[in-house]
Amino acid sequence: MQKKKRQKSQYLFHNRWIDRQRIVRNMEAFQDLIVIVLCLSLFAYMVMQLWEIFTQLTVPLNHQQVTAKILFLLILVELFRLLMVYLQEHSIAVGVAVEVSIVSVLREVIVHGALEITWVQAASICGLLLILAALLLVCAKTPHMDYMISKTNHSALNHSDDEEQENGNKMSHSTQYEEIV
Repeated sequence: MQKKKRQKSQYLFHNRWIDRQRIVRNMEAFQDLIVIVLCLSLFAYMVMQLWEIFTQLTVPLNHQQVTAKILFLLILVELFRLLMVYLQEHSIAVGVAVEVSIVSVLREVIVHGALEITWVQAASICGLLLILAALLLVCAKTPHMDYMISKTNHSALNHSDDEEQENGNKMSHSTQYEEIV
């Protein structure tokens, strides 16, 4: 007494007004355009910040302010890298996001000074840094999703004898070795 599931149509409505796949492709292209505009804007802002740092070096130095600006520039570089990874893989690199968070927290400690922070704030910052470090370790130890997907798609159960003969009985990852050699 199982009910049959209705198959999803390629079209949004029964009378074929809107094609789902075309909508998804167009939305992905629009997202890519937004990310590219963000990358260009971020790059322009980084150049402006770099120019401001160089102009500040001509006047008497406030080391704390210059250090804060340099760390802010490093945060912007990491955010730029995060956007580049998103453009290439269409997924957020959690490890890069955690690295940006760690540098941001440390920047705030440097800007405000470790001696000016209360013990509650210092304990909170230490707890946050420990959690971010643990998350970074988990990200480093966990295999990437694209690797896991490729392992399941190229398992021995999915290959037929014909495919093995076409490949010359090579393993699915042997193409990576051939590219290196």
